Amino acid sequence: VQLQASGGGAVQAGGSLRLSCAASRSIFRISTIAWYHQAPGKPRELVAAITSSGIPNYDDSVKGRFSISRDNANNTVYLQMNSLKPADTGAYYCNAKYHTKGWNFNNYWGQGTLVTVSS
Repeated sequence: VQLQASGGGAVQAGGSLRLSCAASRSIFRISTIAWYHQAPGKPRELVAAITSSGIPNYDDSVKGRFSISRDNANNTVYLQMNSLKPADTGAYYCNAKYHTKGWNFNNYWGQGTLVTVSS
């Protein structure tokens, strides 16, 4: 297994969760790791990403509420989700992507972890 996502659960609006994405060492150190959110009946959308050098990037919908970080010692990326809203409900998937050669990239997906936020 290249990527293993965990940490989902059910919380009330305003609550917090921390998602974890554990990756195999060989891909973790060279990959940009990202979290995607897929709400019921909607396409998968990028939430946050962090480069191999630790530079984070966020979708506007989560800025100030979510924080992405990477633990290089444990080959794990975390997504700290605070001030959760019902709109954050859905499956969260982690993704690892790295450049190989020319215009080519390798792309891996973890299984989803479900987040349910009740009002």
